[in-house]
Amino acid sequence: MRKVIGIGETVLDIIFKNEQPIGAVPGGSVFNGIISLGRAGAHASFISEAGNDRVGQNIINFLKENNVDAKDIYVYPESKSPISLAFLDKNNDAEYLFYKDHSHDQLDFVYPDVNADDIVMFGSYYAVNPVIRPQVLGFLDHARSHGAILYYDVNFRPSHKSDVMKITPNLLENLEYADFVRGSVDDFKVLYGKEDPDKIYNAEVSFYCKNFICTNGTKNVELRATRNIKKSFPVIETNVVSTIGAGDNFNAGFVYGLLRYGITREALERGIPARIWDKIIHWAQLFSANCCQSISNSVSKEFGAEMARDAEGERDTYLEW
Repeated sequence: MRKVIGIGETVLDIIFKNEQPIGAVPGGSVFNGIISLGRAGAHASFISEAGNDRVGQNIINFLKENNVDAKDIYVYPESKSPISLAFLDKNNDAEYLFYKDHSHDQLDFVYPDVNADDIVMFGSYYAVNPVIRPQVLGFLDHARSHGAILYYDVNFRPSHKSDVMKITPNLLENLEYADFVRGSVDDFKVLYGKEDPDKIYNAEVSFYCKNFICTNGTKNVELRATRNIKKSFPVIETNVVSTIGAGDNFNAGFVYGLLRYGITREALERGIPARIWDKIIHWAQLFSANCCQSISNSVSKEFGAEMARDAEGERDTYLEW
């Protein structure tokens, strides 16, 4: 059975509306997507660290409750879990403040079993952070050498703009390891000062990775991929309660689509047909839209259960294309 393995930060998101707290939810960029995939029936696990406190234990329990293997969460003695304050504006977009125990910014784990066609999800500043880069890069190399498919979400926030020069070598390595790269226009404005998807793809990404997805809030999703595929997809309209986790769950839906339609490394080498891309992007958008309907950072348990049933029903048709 194929697995999805995420590697990234854990954090407790405290969410504010009109300057008052309205909820507190375990989160993190890759974490949010992995929770959704666990709810959707994927065999999921997560590599990270958590504080040796009540919040850290809550995060570990939350993973387990949502069908995600948490055995590779390392808890450091005397460490405190990171906290994020997310302030929703009138459009329910979030502005963040982060509080982290930087003296414990480290990563120590034993590589989990990785098999051919397993999927590894990585991204955000965690994936380029110089402090833990040796461990992250070692795992990416381990996963790639065992035939895994690597999905990279750039997710580079303006708060790290001053670090761009410092992290650029790590960013380029990530692009080279990745089989799929997704980023938002906001990410690429910070990194490259560019907003046009074609210019970003042709000048910054295509040399390293041929499969590129660019999102832009409520504007079209742009796809550039092998077989000279170039497509735009209108965003699904939804009643937005919070955009926290929107991109993270786009990633989850995308990976769900890879699993659902049997996208293996062999399939990647042949090139994914345009009609299968349409289906994968469709699921990515559905996951993202569902997440935006609440402040939970991930898709609802009901939506996840429905996705699990649907995928089981299509299992025999995976490789027909």
